[in-house]
Amino acid sequence: QVHLMESGGGLVQAGGSLRLSCAASGSTFVGVTMGWYRQAPGKQRELVASITRGGRTDYGDSVKGRFTIFRENGANLVTLHMYMLKPEDTGVYYCYIREGVAVESSTYWGQGTQVTVSS
Repeated sequence: QVHLMESGGGLVQAGGSLRLSCAASGSTFVGVTMGWYRQAPGKQRELVASITRGGRTDYGDSVKGRFTIFRENGANLVTLHMYMLKPEDTGVYYCYIREGVAVESSTYWGQGTQVTVSS
């Protein structure tokens, strides 16, 4: 069973920073894509950031220029650096790993970690 271990969530004041980490254990593959989604109360889940095995990154429009995602080479380990945080960044952040590029490939999710940005 694939298990995603998330850490780094917490409370921070607006303008501050946080670092989230996620590591996948129990897998026999190197995920084609890893990243983070987030969900705030009353809102749809949205992409925060993702990174492929080849290092290609993608960011949600609302976080571009403020968040940066990194991945250890050849490993199921990612770190999300969040800077200049805003109250609207508040939500539950979910780490995910996608096994392969095919549509039939499995996606695994973490339990989520709370990020709260106060004004």
